Amino acid sequence: MSAVRLTVVVGPGLVADTELLASFVATSSAELDSTGTVVTAASADELRSLLAAAQGPTVVLPGPTTPARALIGAQPPHAVWYDLTVETPVPGAVHLAGRGLWGVTWAIRHAVHRFRAPADRIAYGPGPEQWGDLRLPSDPHTGPAPVAVLLHGGFWRSVWGADLMDALAVDLAARGYASWNLEYRRPDRHGWDATTEDVEAGLTALRDLAADRPIDLERIVVLGHSAGGQLALRAAADLAARTGGPRVALAVSLAGVLDLTEGERRYLGDGAIAAALGGSPATAPRRYAESDPMLRLPTGVPTLLVQGTADSLDLVDANRRYAAAAAAAGDEIRHLEQPGDHFAVIDPASDIWRDTMTAVDARLGR
Repeated sequence: MSAVRLTVVVGPGLVADTELLASFVATSSAELDSTGTVVTAASADELRSLLAAAQGPTVVLPGPTTPARALIGAQPPHAVWYDLTVETPVPGAVHLAGRGLWGVTWAIRHAVHRFRAPADRIAYGPGPEQWGDLRLPSDPHTGPAPVAVLLHGGFWRSVWGADLMDALAVDLAARGYASWNLEYRRPDRHGWDATTEDVEAGLTALRDLAADRPIDLERIVVLGHSAGGQLALRAAADLAARTGGPRVALAVSLAGVLDLTEGERRYLGDGAIAAALGGSPATAPRRYAESDPMLRLPTGVPTLLVQGTADSLDLVDANRRYAAAAAAAGDEIRHLEQPGDHFAVIDPASDIWRDTMTAVDARLGR
């Protein structure tokens, strides 16, 4: 992995301690074998000049002023724009928002991964959040590649996005997979049905992608992290129940939220489940019946559950109970539980991810 020099450009009026920001940028960049520098623009014109001179991966914190915010999405094309505050996505821009100062580290990761391993961002719908990042294997001579579809988590909230899965997307392409990292509309802004429709549309879009790319639609693995684990299992079950269209060869839940009914009773994620589905099991029974992995058994889809023992006890509990229930229902199920926290399961350097891919490769006959 070659070292790169990253620049964080701060727009006028940004509310943040500059010394703390510089220290944080240096630490986050070093974790990626990179160097990070912070430069500050006193005006929108100066911000425009700094962007024009940017060469390597760039993160832009535009700040609150209208002239600076009007530049979001402008050159350079490899820039990642990040707002510390909750903001609406800007169409056409690589734009993250709403994670506070800690979110700068995710913006840095996104910028560096996009610079080192560029992806083709392909729309599967008309909305600004209906896209996927496609990365193909570096060796084009190995025949059609199996497809790894990635679904991010974040308790179905819009401040979290597909960038959470960047590191896995890059790792999977290096392993010989075509990685398709999906963004989708989240229910806090668009409603639950929009979320589930987008996931299915993103999977169905694989047929078009395979028309002129070496992609093997007989070997589709869907990997969902946290709330994305629930989406992955639901999508796999939905496609298995329909004729025509792609089918999932393996569904992988990475620290997934797999019992929505009990999770809502336990107020998991500070009420995230009821907020996402628009009610409780009593007030939204159809949505729970369609979306709760526990209520969809058997799915008829081979499934791998991956869970770190240092994660939330409620997730460890739900994964154990789901594994037992799926086996009793006759599904092909494997439960991989070993040391690791909630994010170890999406860290390419972790032992639990290495063992996950050993199991995935074996199931797909690789």
